[in-house]
Amino acid sequence: MFARVKNLGAKESLPPGSLVHVGEEGKGPIRIHVLEYDAQGVSELDQPDHGQLRELQGHSQITWFRVEGVHQVEVVARLGEIFGLHPLVQEDIVNTRQRPKLEEYENYLFIVLKDLDCGPDTCEISSQQVSLILGKGWVLSFTEGGRDPFSGVAQRIEAGRGRIRRLGSDYLAYALVDAVVDHYFTVLENLVEATQAVEDELDDDPSQKVLHTVHGLKRQGQRLRKAVWPLRELVGGLERGESELVDPGTKPFLRDVYDHTIQIIDATEGLRDTLASMMDLYLSVVSNRMNQVMKVLTIIATLFIPLTFIAGVYGMNFKVMPELDWKWGYFATLGVMGAVTIGMLIYFWRKKWL
Repeated sequence: MFARVKNLGAKESLPPGSLVHVGEEGKGPIRIHVLEYDAQGVSELDQPDHGQLRELQGHSQITWFRVEGVHQVEVVARLGEIFGLHPLVQEDIVNTRQRPKLEEYENYLFIVLKDLDCGPDTCEISSQQVSLILGKGWVLSFTEGGRDPFSGVAQRIEAGRGRIRRLGSDYLAYALVDAVVDHYFTVLENLVEATQAVEDELDDDPSQKVLHTVHGLKRQGQRLRKAVWPLRELVGGLERGESELVDPGTKPFLRDVYDHTIQIIDATEGLRDTLASMMDLYLSVVSNRMNQVMKVLTIIATLFIPLTFIAGVYGMNFKVMPELDWKWGYFATLGVMGAVTIGMLIYFWRKKWL
């Protein structure tokens, strides 16, 4: 059963293993690129047919099958048949709303990651799901067709730099996971820079626009936290697992990825606390500003209370009032009002209310 939807609700009442594409609708056909290598050389194959895919799995060289796009579920189903993938694995590949996880099967390991990207200007985090299948001598990777997170790994293989050409498919899987995790530092750095800029603006002018910006940064921080928190369990499972597909020599490298993951988690929590304190600071500044306004208005109202009383007394329409016949009565009344005002201001000042 094949379908393409954006909403998870469309999977309701379908049996487990039904291939339903959940996510943004892709454009164009799915692209498959094969990179086969060993210590002596590298060969590439673009858009292989089914027979070539089956044949490449049995080669002695390390083979990396790169699949860009998961929106054509019928293609994913054919790949699942060729590589012997469980129907639930195929379902998770086309459902791009999965959380990062590691699942171990008899002949392969299934890894789900979230590749994040963040522009330095907008700091709006975009996310695409990355699925990796580690088999004996081969790795199958699926991306949604957005940013290519593995271009650096492919360049290292083609250039023969480092140890990647001399080691097995488990090291290739490590390199792919490491490429995704390392890019989180770039995303985090952009978020931190944006947060510092907003913090400076908050000190100068805590406007409503700044509040909206802080809310936006909090949402992006939550997206980063949601993607990175499950990685600790995922990478820890790879490093501590007993799968024969992961060579003991690769585990120190996996521990390094685990350390990077912990660093990102700590920095993300720190960023979260900073944004929360910025919200508190904004509310405090606004509250203090309102208190100052209310203080001024209260003082003004208090000053006018006795003045209003005096004016009210002499504004009564009684015929017999001694002061009404005084030559200097009007000026004396104004003088009393002025004296009362000055006296109250002096009293407020001594009480440190001003």
